[in-house]
Amino acid sequence: MRTYRGACHCGKVVFEIDTELDCAAICNCSICRRRNALMHRVPATHFRLIDGADALTLYQFNTSTARHYFCKTCGIYPFHRPRIAPDAYTVNVNCLDDVDDDQITNLEIIRVDGRSFSTS
Repeated sequence: MRTYRGACHCGKVVFEIDTELDCAAICNCSICRRRNALMHRVPATHFRLIDGADALTLYQFNTSTARHYFCKTCGIYPFHRPRIAPDAYTVNVNCLDDVDDDQITNLEIIRVDGRSFSTS
């Protein structure tokens, strides 16, 4: 297991995760398709918000279960608490420091059909 540090574009939101970064997900739900993020889920115990809680804004829709966080300054999506696993964090792999294109290319990509999730 390795510790990865991540941040939004302007650097006001900084977080760390402990994980084996071997896979990531792409979802086709309405928000994920539009933000085009590459997502990796970790248990809440493996996520630490280092700085920037006051720089985050929350966006919720539909069932208001998932909590999507964005930086108020630069607008980047660094992480969210997913509807299907609200006790976990899903981070945007593209926000992680020291993750290069070769590492991203070698990730197992999981396609999630979020468009088909029930709205109830």
